[in-house]
Amino acid sequence: MPNQQAGTLLSRLQGLDLDPDGGLIRLVLLSLALFAAFLVFRSLLSRVLVRTVADGDRRYLISKTFNGLLTLLLLASLGWIWLAGGYDMAAFLGLLSAGLAFVLREPILNAAGSLYILIQRPFQVGDRIQLDGGPVGDVVDIRLFDFSLMEVGNWVDADQSTGRVVHIPNGHLFTRSVANYHQAFPYIWDEVALTVSFESDWEKAREILTEVGVAASPVKSEEAAEQVRVAQRFLIHYRHFTPIVWVSLAENGVRLTLRYLCPPRQRRSTASGILEEVLRRFRAAPAVDFALPTRRFYYAPREGKPGLHPGEPPREHFEG
Repeated sequence: MPNQQAGTLLSRLQGLDLDPDGGLIRLVLLSLALFAAFLVFRSLLSRVLVRTVADGDRRYLISKTFNGLLTLLLLASLGWIWLAGGYDMAAFLGLLSAGLAFVLREPILNAAGSLYILIQRPFQVGDRIQLDGGPVGDVVDIRLFDFSLMEVGNWVDADQSTGRVVHIPNGHLFTRSVANYHQAFPYIWDEVALTVSFESDWEKAREILTEVGVAASPVKSEEAAEQVRVAQRFLIHYRHFTPIVWVSLAENGVRLTLRYLCPPRQRRSTASGILEEVLRRFRAAPAVDFALPTRRFYYAPREGKPGLHPGEPPREHFEG
């Protein structure tokens, strides 16, 4: 397919007298001068905004608005220049389309990705997203050909910022799935797991962990239920939003896992607050202790139930 397009482009170039009187060169030079003026004016505008607008969010919004208006003005001016020049627009557009299809496949795909973002709105500025096989971050800018993320995670634990800005072409949205942390339901489920020894009162430990989870969770069940109720775009079946503790067995004790809701950006601080309070409560509970890596030897006649080993001496024999 690329060879066929290249052949079509060369045949058009050979059979088309592009510039019989130098008019095409003048139009190209005038277009380049107009484009250069556009870049200079945009740069000057950015400097003026930095000096006069102190609020970062307001400066960003003004800058994006003026850049869009300037781009529209540039395109209208270029169209007027070429139409007023009397150039054979049909031949020129045919040649241009063939060249774009052959050379500018990636930019066209990225521009289509920008249209996809505008119409489908898989994310917006301020959302935290994760690309399949790619980085996790907060969207800080969306442009015609790419968007930028303030990276979180990577070598930093618990989804906190690394300080790096990652630029991703918009065309990647057609080949990768996008996970949005905020869309429709602005909370995520997080878990804090710990293990108490087999000798501990695990029911008391579960009670403590539940109380701490309810008190420390930044999301109240009424707020979460309201968010689900007003979500019109997605069908969400959540019914229970209060923190809950699940019990399972580990090699060295009873594993307790607290599951709770929290805003994505408060994940680390919430987990830290829960663990701090659990440490204080466990220290004050004499029948609860954390499990440590241990090695235990089990002798069934002495430690097991007597009815399971009828042929062995009675337990008193070992105790004496």
